[in-house]
Amino acid sequence: MLQKLVRALKLPENQQIKSLDDSENIYILRKIIQRKVFLRNIYLSFYRKFLNILSTTKVEGEVIELGSGAGFIKRKIPYVITSDVIAYEGVDKVFSALDIPLADSSASAFLMIDVLHHIKDSRLFFQEMQRCLKVGGKVVMIEPANTIWARFIYTRFHHEPFDVNGGWGFEEGGPLSGANMAIPYIVFQRDVKQFTYEYPNLKIISISFHTPFRYLISGGLSFRQLLPSFTYPLVAFFEFILTPLNRFLGMFMTIELEKTS
Repeated sequence: MLQKLVRALKLPENQQIKSLDDSENIYILRKIIQRKVFLRNIYLSFYRKFLNILSTTKVEGEVIELGSGAGFIKRKIPYVITSDVIAYEGVDKVFSALDIPLADSSASAFLMIDVLHHIKDSRLFFQEMQRCLKVGGKVVMIEPANTIWARFIYTRFHHEPFDVNGGWGFEEGGPLSGANMAIPYIVFQRDVKQFTYEYPNLKIISISFHTPFRYLISGGLSFRQLLPSFTYPLVAFFEFILTPLNRFLGMFMTIELEKTS
């Protein structure tokens, strides 16, 4: 019964996607984000989180979004340099987050939405963050959380692996099909002492949990939106009331790092 319901809620556009790593898929995903009011507003709320943190970053230098493919960050933060590992139309630079073509101590911030858990070698990635950032520069990541509610949803209704017992990377899969949604939890909660030891120049400024229901109701990039678009403000207000419970309910977490020396 549940499987039939899941199939019925699948977006028809997803039938056009044969391989997750096909570069043409990005144009389908962009259309989905712009068409679905809940999902588009969630992205806007994430961009506002970026803006709030950037307002506290005093250093001058490039602000770069990693994994920009499907997003529309320039509408909210026009000075951001967009980048991706695949050459999509509208993306400013193409490079791997494990080999960033920037001079040492040249960037003021890196911004990421659902990117870290697709990076195959977290250790090499954070080495690149330490190298590229200026002192005082920030890394801001919005990633899947490992709360009671999020874990229940991700392990039952999401196609990507959620392995809390995994390591800091993985070998299988391409740039989009390869993933472990639990990597942010593994690095910044389970192994946080190890992260602090290995990357003493990257200070964890804050980790906040949020967005317990809006993304689920939006249907994400795979499923139909579950509520009418006009209910978005009501759901957002309901989430605000539940803010004290986000440590148990939040499906996402925002991780803010700062290079200290």
